[in-house]
Amino acid sequence: MSSEPPPPPGSGEQPEDDPFRKQPPPGQSEGQGPGSPYDTPYGGSQPPPPSYGGGPYGAGGGPHGGGGPYGGGGPYGGGGGTGGYPDDPLAGMPPLADSAKRTLARIIDMILVGIVVALVTWAFGVSEYQMNGDKISAGRSFAQSLVAAVLFVGYDTLLIAKSGQTLGMKWLGMRVANLADGATPTAQTSLLRALVLWVPFAFCCACIWTVICGGWSFFDKPYKQGLHDKAAKTVVVSTNP
Repeated sequence: MSSEPPPPPGSGEQPEDDPFRKQPPPGQSEGQGPGSPYDTPYGGSQPPPPSYGGGPYGAGGGPHGGGGPYGGGGPYGGGGGTGGYPDDPLAGMPPLADSAKRTLARIIDMILVGIVVALVTWAFGVSEYQMNGDKISAGRSFAQSLVAAVLFVGYDTLLIAKSGQTLGMKWLGMRVANLADGATPTAQTSLLRALVLWVPFAFCCACIWTVICGGWSFFDKPYKQGLHDKAAKTVVVSTNP
């Protein structure tokens, strides 16, 4: 029986058996954190004295060159972790998912949930009749938007928190992961991500918001994050070998 106390309620920690959780690299303990581009490059310990090989700027370059303390061309080049930085959070993760495939997965999800939205609104008579009158028309539109928002947010939150995948993502071989440690997002993180993505979509500017929020990943560097990923501090990675 373990002598370690359980994590406090609401801490948001993922279970140790999470198959997607990144393991610390050799020589780094769990307590040192998952790594971030803003962490110290030596894991919090005192860095060794700089050595540039054969004099201050000889045999391998100066403090920003190939022989410097970062090795391989400064803090963002060559050696270290993925992208050259010793604590790159993407180190140890699968490759980032292709933005075009992400868009296709989102379209699949929209079609699936859209069918459910249409059935629910029809069953409750929200969109069964076309009635004249500005107030009735406005009320009908708001009810449809509310149903859509609830279903889209619930769909994303439940599936992402359970496995990191919506149905569209699962079929196309990708999943959502915490940027910090690669683990499956918690329910709170999944809810935040879903709210940013779907609430504006359901209530106003659906097409414009979809293009901006999801299309952001086509241009974002270095993590290919949509705006909802940035809010939740997540990335979408490939599950295909």
